[in-house]
Amino acid sequence: MTDISTAPPIDAASANSAGRKVRTGTQIYMYASLLIVAGLVVIPLISTALGGFKTLSDLRGNPFGLPTVWQWSNYIDIIVSQRYWLQMGNSLLIALLTVFLTLTLGAMAAFCFAHIRFFGSTYLVNYFLIGLMFPAATAILPLYIRIRDLGLLNTYWGVVLPQVAFGLGMSIMLFRNYFRNLPSELFDAAFVDGCGYMRFFWHISLPLSRPIVATVGIISFVGSWNSYIVPLIMLNSESLYPWPLGIMVYRGEFATDWHLILAFITLTILPTIIVFFLAQKHIIAGLTAGAVKS
Repeated sequence: MTDISTAPPIDAASANSAGRKVRTGTQIYMYASLLIVAGLVVIPLISTALGGFKTLSDLRGNPFGLPTVWQWSNYIDIIVSQRYWLQMGNSLLIALLTVFLTLTLGAMAAFCFAHIRFFGSTYLVNYFLIGLMFPAATAILPLYIRIRDLGLLNTYWGVVLPQVAFGLGMSIMLFRNYFRNLPSELFDAAFVDGCGYMRFFWHISLPLSRPIVATVGIISFVGSWNSYIVPLIMLNSESLYPWPLGIMVYRGEFATDWHLILAFITLTILPTIIVFFLAQKHIIAGLTAGAVKS
């Protein structure tokens, strides 16, 4: 047996130094990766915003630099136009209806799958999750026929209902995982006190689920706000167009005036950026909930 007292002493300084080297290398790798990803995301956004302040000749000669002369009129003319606010209002209405229905239906369905055992529940969950594999474009023809048969073409509901249907899979998955990680003692105590499923859902589960509600809400809002293919197929009247279709019309009128198109794009994506930063804390908390168990 080896005598512990005669074993060579461990150099604590060298051990700590090795540990610091590993941590320093990891940090350098992490920050470098984050800087690269941030550059890929931020540089196009900044270039788009700055491009809206330039003239066409300045944009062609200096696409990534600061404007030679700041053309504030490019943005002001768009902001004071009635068509811009009409399209923003259409996008906001469609997005809010989509978010409300996705949150309501997704939360209720996920609560049932998380807390109620019944025959076929696993197959139903898998059925909803299969929808994550197929984008809306793959089913656009049968979707168009169904919306036409329901008489919802060229209406807001003709855009909202397909977006809700394709967003339910993700929302159910996120809500279900969150509900299953809530303390089971709350569920048992509520039922001992005579609390039913509906009261437990509305008065206990939902108030404790603000992070995941914010997460699903932002994902649904951004997806609806940026949706292009479904409104393009379902809407025929320009008065109902959301901003992605508005950009199509705007680009048709100002095909060579790229500085005006960049200004329009900047003003339309700005609301989603603001909403994301306001709810960033809740989004991170909702996505990481249940990842680490104590």
